Amino acid sequence: MPPEGLQTLQLGMDFGRGDEVLTTTQDYPRMITTFKQRERRDGIVLRQIRLPVPAEDPTDVVRLFEEAITPRTRAILACHMINLTGQVLPTRELSAMARRHGVPLIVDGAHALAHLDFKLSDLDVDNYSSSLHKWLFAPHGTGLLYVRREKIREIWPLMAAPEGMDDNIRKFEEIGTHPAANYLAVGEALTFHQGIGAARKAARLAYLRDYWARPLLELDGVRLHTSLKPGFACGIANVQIERVDSEALTTHLWDRHRIITVAIKHPEFEGIRVSPSVYTQLEELDRFVGAMTQVVRNGLPA
Repeated sequence: MPPEGLQTLQLGMDFGRGDEVLTTTQDYPRMITTFKQRERRDGIVLRQIRLPVPAEDPTDVVRLFEEAITPRTRAILACHMINLTGQVLPTRELSAMARRHGVPLIVDGAHALAHLDFKLSDLDVDNYSSSLHKWLFAPHGTGLLYVRREKIREIWPLMAAPEGMDDNIRKFEEIGTHPAANYLAVGEALTFHQGIGAARKAARLAYLRDYWARPLLELDGVRLHTSLKPGFACGIANVQIERVDSEALTTHLWDRHRIITVAIKHPEFEGIRVSPSVYTQLEELDRFVGAMTQVVRNGLPA
């Protein structure tokens, strides 16, 4: 399955003029752009809610979504893990709430799959989409789309399929000639992931996050936009040095220390996203902590 599985859901659901789609202000930009194009083309309405940063009360997250539902709500889009901060949303609870209201929940699992330790059956969702090149380390261009069997007919494929495939999950693979090498390599990536073990991998990623985050939090002027409490995040975290521009900080870390981070400048917060992986060494994180400490104490060099 190509990584466009999530857009299959976004573009394959039938919406009419005035129908509303609900998501957050922190959703992935490509997903927001897709629904904004449907606003322009189909006359739907995209409604976005704000979530706390970090969000450490699952009941509050579900409440914020539920309070924003209106009689015109036709779908809800939610990340399993938000790419900006690594925030994990209560997907199972959101799915149950959406089902009570008869509203489909579209789940973006791009950063959660092979990152968090879970099974799809744990979430009780009607669909789940993920790219596989992120935390599974499969080739670019590979992805996963799960749709509950009885929901397949409701969703149109991006590429046309014959009527006889209306109830067949394979209709979403009608993309022409498949890149066989990429798909065959998914098996190798799964073998590597299973060799590590999902629980052990998640524990390692959380350990690496805490390894750099806790010493930085001891410094004045450092703010973490990611929860360190179990279950609310894992390997990704977003950290800010107050009064230091995050884009300039990212450039400094690369130019002076060859450390790759991502500047996040969101209307509600800013910081740099730090994402160690299983191959990251503690010595590399020590260099990162040292470089950040210098900036906290001395500012960015002129």
